[in-house]
Amino acid sequence: MNDSRNPAISLRKKPKQARSEASVSIILQAAIQVLAKEGASRFTTARVAEKAGVSIGSLYQYFPNKAAILFRLQSDEWKETTELLSRILGDTTTPPFERLRNLVHTFIRSECEEADMRIALDDAAPLYRHAPEARQARETGEKATQLFMQEVLPDADDTVRLRAADLIKTTMSALGKDFSQMPRSETEIAEYANAMADMFCAYLERLG
Repeated sequence: MNDSRNPAISLRKKPKQARSEASVSIILQAAIQVLAKEGASRFTTARVAEKAGVSIGSLYQYFPNKAAILFRLQSDEWKETTELLSRILGDTTTPPFERLRNLVHTFIRSECEEADMRIALDDAAPLYRHAPEARQARETGEKATQLFMQEVLPDADDTVRLRAADLIKTTMSALGKDFSQMPRSETEIAEYANAMADMFCAYLERLG
């Protein structure tokens, strides 16, 4: 029996053929539309199957429940964010603080552009928050951040670097979420991101 705090959220059947991959893609696109329209509280596998034009049985071949669908959408977002973070922070041809500024600007703009979807996924988070896959997903991207902090704070001890990384990550996420609650112009986004980047750079300079 599954623990209700640890629901099964992995794909039930791994798509190995192009047709199966296409089916999963259609289901996920339908899920995005249902989530955007109905929100997390009214999100059901039946609505997703109807929107995708597949039977509920066909949907269950790949996703055992709605938590699995929502987690896949969330994990795809996490993967995209992690790859973005790694790519920007890992670009050693760019000065460190410029990389940090680029990351802040890109992150805040992304938060504003995808606010509706992010809010809906945040509402659905209790469905998969305690699942092992969720814990694994939250751990990704840490290596890139740690390497960046070692580069920026070479003389600091690990405790200081870890605290700085956590503070920047938590602040950027919380303030980005709050800022994106209402529509923002490009000027507002740029000014807010600049102010946040100034704050982070000043903090790291002081630590260094």
